[in-house]
Amino acid sequence: MKFPRLYRLEEIAEIIGCEYIGEKDFPVKGLNEIHVVEPGDIVFVDHPKYYDKALESAATVVLINKEVDCPEGKALLISDDPFRDFVKIGQHFNSFRISNQNISETAEIGEGTHIQPGAFIGQNVKIGNNCLIHANVSIGNDSIIGDNVIVHSGTVLGGDGFYYKKRETGFDKLKSVGNVVIGNDVEIGANCTIDRGVTASTTIGDGTKMDNLIQIGHDTIIGKKCLIASQVGIAGCVVIGDEVTLWGQVGIKSGIKIADKVVVMAQSGVGHNLVEGKSYFGSPAEEARAMYKKMAASQILVQDYLKRKKEGKSGG
Repeated sequence: MKFPRLYRLEEIAEIIGCEYIGEKDFPVKGLNEIHVVEPGDIVFVDHPKYYDKALESAATVVLINKEVDCPEGKALLISDDPFRDFVKIGQHFNSFRISNQNISETAEIGEGTHIQPGAFIGQNVKIGNNCLIHANVSIGNDSIIGDNVIVHSGTVLGGDGFYYKKRETGFDKLKSVGNVVIGNDVEIGANCTIDRGVTASTTIGDGTKMDNLIQIGHDTIIGKKCLIASQVGIAGCVVIGDEVTLWGQVGIKSGIKIADKVVVMAQSGVGHNLVEGKSYFGSPAEEARAMYKKMAASQILVQDYLKRKKEGKSGG
């Protein structure tokens, strides 16, 4: 998330009431999670295991819970609870805005676009030309939708990401301040959910087609001309290339990459990066040909065991 203007380090420290290390005029442009940070961004870290990763990241401001040596060209915000203060900064710049009508006055709707009765369009939403938004669709604040997009009934675009920190008293939520970005010529089936980014954008590329009952987690990026079948579940921070096919009930772990033109067959569980142009099957998913060979070998062993048992021979 980028701030509406360039802020000074001292100003950000005042928002959360913390000390800082660095020049008071050090420039701060926004805040982001570590996998999407850019120069000028704030990143938070609250565990020594990840100090080096945060300090060496592209972020130039590190919100941290211990005074450490500040890398050259960077600044530190010293907090007793970086998670809490990261949320506080995000909410300061982009807190929830209440709507009191089905289509917000701040929404921008393109020419030829039709919004069916019962749909909700939130604050600062932008919808392109010649789109069709069916009844009972909910499009959350700040979402951006391209041209020639169809969204079927019951779908929610821009719900909060599933991101919590476990405390002794329960779970604290990292409140989402990102958005959803849908490209041109996309079709999204009924009762799908696409969570907005926690700090950046959850993105669906041009020409991608989605079946019903699909869940896409926060900050996931899906490429162009992908085909996603019913009941696919994609966790947060996944990167999927162009022309990827995911068949029914595929589950994908957070933080992995699926290269261009991959095919994942139905009911597969993906827990690692997948290589371009190959087909995968199984849980955990393996290259399809290798999986089929294993299945064939297992079947031969079973048939051999049953034959030996029938003949009264002991099995090894």
